[in-house]
Amino acid sequence: MSDNNYPGYISKEEKKIPIDDPSGKWSDLTLLPEWEEEFYDIYTVRKHGKWVMLKALKKQYADLPEYREMLEKEFDTRYNLAHPNIVMVNDYEDVPGVGKAIITDDVYGYSLRRLIDEKRLTPRIVNRLKTQLLDALDYIQENHIVHHPITPDSIIFTEYNENLKLINVGYDQKSALSAQDTRADIESYGRVLSEVLDNLPEALPRLRRIANRAMDHQRPYRNFIDLQLDMQRRSAVTVYIFLAAFIAVMLLLVYFLISR
Repeated sequence: MSDNNYPGYISKEEKKIPIDDPSGKWSDLTLLPEWEEEFYDIYTVRKHGKWVMLKALKKQYADLPEYREMLEKEFDTRYNLAHPNIVMVNDYEDVPGVGKAIITDDVYGYSLRRLIDEKRLTPRIVNRLKTQLLDALDYIQENHIVHHPITPDSIIFTEYNENLKLINVGYDQKSALSAQDTRADIESYGRVLSEVLDNLPEALPRLRRIANRAMDHQRPYRNFIDLQLDMQRRSAVTVYIFLAAFIAVMLLLVYFLISR
């Protein structure tokens, strides 16, 4: 698979797999070891000619009832999520050569992990972490979703406009989240932001302070609303300073014109 025929999820270790489907519905099945999880393999495939992603149990777990139930539960949880920064789940069906799989939208882009490793971080990516990632995590908590910790590996930035997408987000839904669940999400956000800041050429002390507080057990943020307000308040201070300076200049200009 090359950049010419598939512009996303390029992996040095990708593996094309023969697929036997006389109906022609499925084609170009490709395993992506770069995206595998503990119990799951991740694939790309064409479904009726359109690229989608598959999440399926590894072969050693595929026939075990408890793991099949785990995959079905994740599908039920993720199918009800609808957020522009979370990869959409479309279906759950049998795929030749794979078995039962969660079918999701494909994402043309690169993981935050890869962008960090290849030193390709941009100001827009940092801004997406300040806005889109916070919005997505707040949405997840509003819907009482518990999940594996967010890491640079589970954050994708689309190839052309660098929009943020979370992959493999939810696997269970509760009637209410515990304080520990909320705290874990905030800590994982702080760790992601901190690692990005560690790999930027310039120092961003305001964001560093927010990242440190997100990971602080002594004086943590209570929830993502508090964190967002802190982020916005700090941004607003800069705007207010600019407006105050602009008004001062205008007043001086008016005074000068009147005095003449």
